[in-house]
Order: sequence, then structure tokens, then C-alpha cells
Amino acid sequence: MRRLTQLVKAGELVQVRGNRYGLADRMHLIVGRLVANPRGFGFVTPEPSERSTQDVYVSGGNLGGAMHGDRVTVRVERVASRQEGRIIRVLERAAESLPGRYETDGGGLGYVVAFDPRVTMDLQVPAGADGGAQSGDIVVVRIERWPTPTRNPVGRVVEVLGRLDDPGVDTQLVIRKYDLEDEDDQGAVEEAARLGGRLRPRDRRGRVDLRQTLTVTIDGEAARDFDDALTVERLENGHHWLGVHIADVSHYVRPGSALDTAAYRRATSVYFPERALHMFPASLATGLCSLNPGVDRLAHSCFMEVDVRGRIVRSEMHDTVIHSDHRLTYAKVDAMLTARDDSTRRRYKRVVPLLEMLHVVGRRLQANRTRRGSIEFDLKATRLVLDDAGMVQDIVAADRNVAHRIVEACMLAANETVARTLEASGVTALYRVHDAPDPAKVREFETFVSSLGYGLAAQADRVRPRHFQQLVRALRGAKAERAVALLMLRTMQKARYETINSGHFGLASKAYTHFTSPIRRYPDLVVHRLLREVRRGAPGPERVEVLADILPEVGRHTSEMERKAEEAERELVHWKKVRFMVDRVGETFSGYVIATTGFGLFVELFEPIVEGLVHISSMADDYYRFDEAQLALMGESTGKRYMVGDEVQVRVVQVDTVRRRIDLGLTEILEADAAPSTSRPRTRRARMPRRDGQPRRRGQR
Repeated sequence: MRRLTQLVKAGELVQVRGNRYGLADRMHLIVGRLVANPRGFGFVTPEPSERSTQDVYVSGGNLGGAMHGDRVTVRVERVASRQEGRIIRVLERAAESLPGRYETDGGGLGYVVAFDPRVTMDLQVPAGADGGAQSGDIVVVRIERWPTPTRNPVGRVVEVLGRLDDPGVDTQLVIRKYDLEDEDDQGAVEEAARLGGRLRPRDRRGRVDLRQTLTVTIDGEAARDFDDALTVERLENGHHWLGVHIADVSHYVRPGSALDTAAYRRATSVYFPERALHMFPASLATGLCSLNPGVDRLAHSCFMEVDVRGRIVRSEMHDTVIHSDHRLTYAKVDAMLTARDDSTRRRYKRVVPLLEMLHVVGRRLQANRTRRGSIEFDLKATRLVLDDAGMVQDIVAADRNVAHRIVEACMLAANETVARTLEASGVTALYRVHDAPDPAKVREFETFVSSLGYGLAAQADRVRPRHFQQLVRALRGAKAERAVALLMLRTMQKARYETINSGHFGLASKAYTHFTSPIRRYPDLVVHRLLREVRRGAPGPERVEVLADILPEVGRHTSEMERKAEEAERELVHWKKVRFMVDRVGETFSGYVIATTGFGLFVELFEPIVEGLVHISSMADDYYRFDEAQLALMGESTGKRYMVGDEVQVRVVQVDTVRRRIDLGLTEILEADAAPSTSRPRTRRARMPRRDGQPRRRGQR
């Protein structure tokens, strides 16, 4: 009976009636996550184990009692241009509590408007369950009665965070929304404390001693946890012996320990603009495991012989003891190698030869990746400059320099080398896989880029990484470069952790894994353990069976937590950018169109680097229709066309910090609209969906 329950929870079996069960795939059922839309419908994204990879559309009337993020079983009831279905069971709730804004209606009844607009139903709060919250407070509500097709969820306020504009409330809200762990696990903290802060003599036994080898770390200015260090030497045959040394977290964190259990739950560290949620307690993450300068540390080292064409012709793995001589930053390395700043080179004269060799090796590794077709995205990133209260003072470009490229090349090489080693062993392992894009999405993308005069030069079902790489090169310097690159990323599949190695499309790699960041990623810790097992001899049949049983779930869980962390980081950065623009209402900026939809244009400003929406209702000079093939808005009367990559002048019309939205207007239309006119063209009206028989949703008081 227990096994039966597990199969039902996994979505492989479905209870039909009484004690009768059916196979999900025979009943046209798919298990996946519900991604709800603020307009009331949703899509179920199938899990990787499902045969179908196409999302299933679910109308508002077919959502049942499911909420955004829930793991559900959906029955496919119609297959035409897209799959459409009905949710028949909620397998796992996304969260038991939600953050939101507490309000009261005219009769004194309390309710919470969820912070996430994709949770479209208000949560009712009975009398006496408000936790002392006042109208307008940001709260956390625990759901005590789940929704049904005709009834709202009911909850109890368990935490009052404060007012929306209070310092730090935005970070706390995002943490609660994504159900992230804000405090260290007490058992993990106590276990880390027992490890102490320095190496013991027995820790060094059986390890290769590299403490006399010149070693450096290269990280960002604000970094505090150092996963990786580098060494390199030139061999007599002209090749280089590259050493990538990774913090040996697995020496301290044993499977099943308090540290391991807490790290698995989190699966990854989360980095917000003003603070980080570390996967491990600080005494480990920035202390004993971190490859800090001037102290001995344990490492798991990957040595690679790199030939003149950037190929790895030989490799070795060792448990080592290292001693980092210098903690370098990307800016300092770039100053020494690119700007050739004399004062910086004199200060670090001992490591300049090492850095110059790393520069040579990095270029060769990158050239080799380029030859095989690896796609090199160089998207512009941003950095927020904050004050002590966590408010944004400036938004600046975070440029990638030569130092970033050196470190990236070395880490990619180590990850590939470890993946090949694990694959050759035959043991079940954890790979970082990235599937080829869906041919249907490739066709849509090809149609669009062809309207700009570009192409992939391949059929959708035969496209290879090099075809995308060649397009990236062709677009370099073009006005549509960034917009097309963003659309290209959306065309790609999401990378994930799997036990079956299907290669990494974006890197044009036959085998890839994550080995280089065990302080901040749980899959890397797992890979370290597996690598050590393989090096000590082939695991026995029982161990092989255990690995085959547990690793698929490790891959699923860590992939899901990675996506959650990325969404949380992205959302908080966007929200802080929105709040930064409150004082810029009425100002005019230059930018370019990065996306078009049937309801308007998304525009990214050149400076500051923020994104806003030009809603179609503000484009009152014509009636605009959306050309899906060209991803453009076309004016019926004027013939005016707005498409991805177009440079535009916009004015900040409104900033809504609650909905986290920046409304923009096209300057040419706003100015023309302000001038006297005897007639106005017709404007588009949004059609409101019916809510008959549905629970009360946002805005329906």
C-alpha cells in the first residue's frame, strides 16, 4: 500500500474510483507544475520524465483547486495547435504560506491580496486570525483551507513584516514568496562549530601537498566565499599544466549529517543585492571551506594538460592541500593584463607571469570551444549600488572583462573533464544537461530573425549550436543584437540536472557537469562524492543500485530549487529598479524595444538599465495590430511599425511599486497627443473575461 501511495504521489498512477487505479500515460495524463497567469488561466509544464515536452493550456474553469506553482496531474482533453486540458489532482502544494497585503472590506472582513499576481484568488482571513495586522500591512498568511472551484482559500496571518516602503521589507517579501530559508539550521550551525576553524594534522593525510605552488583566487570585489583557485605551469612540449582547485566541502560534510540535510533542502545559495542566503553556515562557507588567502585549505584538484589548440589531452584528479597566495579581483587582473597598469603589476609582480600564462590557456580553451560551436552569449548585466537602507542609488553596467573569461574557461574545462571521467566509469552520476531547442520554437525564432535579414542556415529539426553561434557573430554590433540574444535564450530549453547524460547543447559539449562550486551548489557536492568513489574503485552492485535510486530525485529537486533561486534574485532586482524610478516620472530616456506583444512594447532604457512597458492603449495615434511572425506592432492607418531592436524615445508615465511595473509612453505619440486635434483614431479595448461560477478574484470586491 505504501508503494501504491508513492506511485500516486509521483503521478505515475491515478486513483480512478474506489480502490481502482490507472496508468497515467494510458489515461492521457501528464504530471507537471502549474504556471498560472494573472488573467486567470495557466499552463502546466511537464516534468522532464514525461514523454510530452509541450505545455498544456488550462482555462480558468479547468484549474480546479490548483494554485500557481502546484505540482499537478492534468488530463489532456484537446490537441490542436496546442494541448489543452483539465487539472484533475493536486499532487503537491507549492507552499503552505504566502506573503501579501492585508486589507479589510467594508464589513470588516479581512483578506490578503497575494504578493504574487499569479495567485489570483484572495485569501480570506476569519475574525481573530489577523495577527494584529492593520490594513495595508505586508503579512505572511498560512493557508488553513485550500481553494475549490467555487471557494476561496482561507488562512491565518502568522507574521507581520511591516509597510511596503519600510527598509528590508522588499527582501523579506521575496524570501517569503519563494519560501526560502532565511535562518541557518541550528543543527547545521552546531555541527559546523564542532569542526573548528582550522585544519587538523589528520586532515592532510593521504593528500598531495601543493602549499609551495603559487596559487591565486580570482573573484568579484564583494565575494566572501571562495570555491576555486588556479595554478598553471608551462611544460617542455609547449603545453600547459592547468590546475583547478576546488574547496573540498565533501571532506567536512558527510551524507546524512545535519549540514548535508540542511544544504540539500536549500540546494543552492541565493544572492540578493544587499545580502546572501548561504547554503552552508558562514563558519563553513566563508571560513573553513573557503579558499581564503594565507591559510592552508583542503581541495579537490583537477589537473589538465592543455595543448596549443586548447584541447585537454591528459587529466588527473587528486585530493590536495593548497595555500592561496593572493586573493585577486577581476578588476585587478584586468588592470594587469589589459590596461597593463604599472603600479598594479609591480604590487603583484610575483603572480604576473602566472596570470599571463592563464591568459594564454584561457584564450586557447575558448578558441577550442568556439571551433566546436559553443554559443557565446555576452549579455549586458547590471549592478545595483545601494545605500545602508538597501535603497538603490545607481544602476551601473557590470562589464565582463578578460579576467571573467579566464576563470570561466578554466571552470568549464574542469567541469567537462570531471563529467568525462564520471561517464567513463559507468557509475550513475549527476550531469548538467541542456537539450536542443524545440523545433517549433526554432521555426518561430527563424521567422523573426529572417525579417531582420538574418538566418540560422539550418532546418529547425537539424539546428546545431554552431548555427546559433554564427548568428550571434553576425549580429555583433547590430542594433537588434541584445534583443535577439534575449529572444534566442527564450528559444532555448532550460538546463537541468539529470542522471542520463544527453549532452549540453549551449556549450556544444558531449558531457558536462557541475564540479566547481560545492560551497554554493549542492549538485557540485554530490559530484565531488561520486568522483571520490570512482577514484577509489568501482562501486559494488548494492551501491550502484542505491545511486540509481536516489540521484534522479536529487537532480529534480536541485533543478527546481535553482529555478526558484534565480526567479527570486531576478524579482528582487527588478523591484528595486522599479522603486529607483519613482522619482524619475516625467523624465525622457532613450532605449530600444526588447520584446513585442499584443498588448504593447517592452523597452529597455540605455541608462539607467531598466525595463518598462509601453502599453498599446497609450499608442493613440493609430490602431496597432500584432504581427506574430515579425514580432512587430503595425499601425493600420499610418503604416508605422515598431519591432524588436528599434531605438525609441520614451517618457516615464507611471511607476507602480505594488505591481512592480514601470509604464512608459512613446515620446513622439505623447507629444502629438498633447497637440490640438479635431479627430482621434479608434483605440483598442481589452475584453474582460467572465467570472461566472468562479471564486472571487483580485479586484472583485
